[in-house]
Amino acid sequence: MVGSQFYSADVIVIGAGVIGMMSALELAEAGHTVLVFDKGQAGLEASWAGGGIISPLYPWRYEPPVTALATWSQQAFPDLIASLSVSTGIDSELSTKGMLVTATDERDKALAWGIGLSPEVIEISEEEAHALEPHVQLDETPLWMPRISSVRNSRMGRALRQACLHHPKIRLLEYHEVFLSGHLDSPKISSRGKCYTGDRFVLAAGAWTGCLLAGVKLRCPIKPMKGQILLFSPCHFVNRVVLANGRYAIPRADGRIVFGSTLEDVGFEKVPDRHAFESLYASALSMIPALEQTPLEAQWAGLRPGSPGGLPWIGAVSDKLWVNSGHFRNGVVLSPASSRLLCDLMMDRTPIIDPTPYQPWKAS
Repeated sequence: MVGSQFYSADVIVIGAGVIGMMSALELAEAGHTVLVFDKGQAGLEASWAGGGIISPLYPWRYEPPVTALATWSQQAFPDLIASLSVSTGIDSELSTKGMLVTATDERDKALAWGIGLSPEVIEISEEEAHALEPHVQLDETPLWMPRISSVRNSRMGRALRQACLHHPKIRLLEYHEVFLSGHLDSPKISSRGKCYTGDRFVLAAGAWTGCLLAGVKLRCPIKPMKGQILLFSPCHFVNRVVLANGRYAIPRADGRIVFGSTLEDVGFEKVPDRHAFESLYASALSMIPALEQTPLEAQWAGLRPGSPGGLPWIGAVSDKLWVNSGHFRNGVVLSPASSRLLCDLMMDRTPIIDPTPYQPWKAS
């Protein structure tokens, strides 16, 4: 130990959500030693709080760069989840039963978007939709996306944490709040009064990314966006993801239904509240009237890393400092492609997709 330096690694990753842990695993598999920090326990912020749909909501509303990341990730998810299950013994409960979209006035746009894409969009009759989801209140011409999946993201987070803890090239430091200071070309990282050194640093701190970058005087558009979710007791009223009027129902393997979500620009406040409960509960009964007799088990809130257009930052802000953040509502679905792309760039490999749209701003 020299001076106040405590530990060094090839790469230091700040943030141990799904994005941070998958980035660490990619880099470790590429041969780097990786030190991962989190201010709490790994995987318990946005990665835990979200719904787990392996698709952007209304994917036709997003720009092509988001679609490119999502499409690559969707193809990678089955092997990723199977590998995590084998290596950790934790079942992430991947469901491949599709997504039913109802109550939308964007059918033409959605159908045109889906032409030639793997996550195809199909217009089906009300009778066909009712056969898929007999308890769901439908509009006249629902849309069916048979290749959309969902995952129980809290369990996926646990599996990734276990994989990081057991990887010989990764050291995971939980309950270590990190402070970033200095300059873009020579940033400094400290935690608990100790300094940490690495060849390169990766910020994967979700909604807190902008706060950290302020320490090196870099303005960043990533900010917290609160989302609240309800959990209904086991009832088995839906078989697959259902999306209507911007709200979704996601069935879990145990029969419970996750119903969400709100979108609130209220800073770092994440306490569940009555107003959100009433709004979500009314939407849930409108979609699935039978839920009126089903007990509620929980309501929670999380902070998404909001970004303009939902477009993440993936890449270098300097030779030393890199970012993989700003995935907004799509951190889970975009995580395989985002992490692989980051590793490609850091290893100077041919990138899986064109990295240009995700390049961070470099002006301070």
